[in-house]
Amino acid sequence: MRALLLWLTSALAICSASRVLAQTAPDAPVDVALIVSVDVSGSVNPQRYRLQMDGVAKALEDPSVAAAILGGPRASIMFTMVEWSERAKAVIPWTRLASQADITALAARVRRTRRVAGEFTCLAHMMAYVHDLVVPTLPARAGRVVMDVSGDGIDNCDGDDATGARRDELVTAGLTINGLPINEGDPNAPLRAGAFRAPGRPFENRMLHAGEIQTLEPWYRKYVIGGPAAFLLPAQGYGDFSDAIRQKFTMEISAMPKRPAGPANRPRKSAIARGLAGQS
Repeated sequence: MRALLLWLTSALAICSASRVLAQTAPDAPVDVALIVSVDVSGSVNPQRYRLQMDGVAKALEDPSVAAAILGGPRASIMFTMVEWSERAKAVIPWTRLASQADITALAARVRRTRRVAGEFTCLAHMMAYVHDLVVPTLPARAGRVVMDVSGDGIDNCDGDDATGARRDELVTAGLTINGLPINEGDPNAPLRAGAFRAPGRPFENRMLHAGEIQTLEPWYRKYVIGGPAAFLLPAQGYGDFSDAIRQKFTMEISAMPKRPAGPANRPRKSAIARGLAGQS
């Protein structure tokens, strides 16, 4: 009897160790691949930048987010963070989160992140970068690929149509894109009009005409979010960013039911998309 108990104990230990190794293998499938895309354009002063980084770190450290990360069928996710203005850069490369220690280390790394310099709000540029250089480097199959886009303004480089087209490319590649518009001031205030200059281009004049989208949230809804169950969760200023991003992480990672996202283009998935999403 004692020999049988010893055998059972050893077998359980081996199974447990095998499960841990399976979760932490470099190419082991994950529940979610999460791309956190953060605006660092000229409107984001140093204080606002720190509020964003601290907000992402605090969200990762929140017990509800950690439970979502470790509570899925594969008990792991992949995480990357992109900062963007007129250029985009993955300031945190794809990182596997499969334990509380992984999560704690990532939160500390987010707080140490150094800002990418920039001035313009080039959302379409960022989406092209994610499509070409971030999604193809995902090192493991994921049940879902989700991008979380936060920012306090509209695209002032390539405009509305280019942003919507780039969004559609990412949706076709299998992503869900959720939006976190940051309403600094009155969320019902009209979007800024007037002169702006995209990188390498002369000044242009943007005029808001009758019937054009006037405020930030509807613009994000029409041109940014897309894909299965995409949703919008605004922050009422940078001081509210931490709470908003925590709630979004929990919903995105655990695939909690979301409010309808409203009209958004959802093109059919491509062969690339079927290769990315869970074929485990």
